[in-house]
Amino acid sequence: MSATTLPPAPPATARPEPDDVELSIAEVAERAGVSAHTLRYYERIGLLAVPRDEAGRRAYTGADLARVLFITRLRLTEMPIRGIQAYFRLVGDGPGNEAQRLDLLERHRDQVKRRIVELEAALAAVEFKIAAYGGHCTP
Repeated sequence: MSATTLPPAPPATARPEPDDVELSIAEVAERAGVSAHTLRYYERIGLLAVPRDEAGRRAYTGADLARVLFITRLRLTEMPIRGIQAYFRLVGDGPGNEAQRLDLLERHRDQVKRRIVELEAALAAVEFKIAAYGGHCTP
């Protein structure tokens, strides 16, 4: 694998841990590639509701970790926090609004696809300039 080739990310819907596992904030932060501060922020703005253990420490489940991974993927696609909050409000409202969830995700997917096209065009321009300076631009 070259330095510019990244391994494929696992699907955000895959459960990395069983639901009944208890993970600390540090473990979730490490596995999700975010800071503990980010996790506390997600909790504060309503994206997560993490139960506490007997000592009052956050006790994340496999489902919580899966949600954090999905939020992280949505952020990587530049979905605004408000959009993520809207999606999870619909999820929290329970069954009956799946069409709204689907619409929200499809609209965002279309934005991501447009951004990919823009980034590919920008990359082609950068590769052209590299080649113009005698560099190599082979995939």
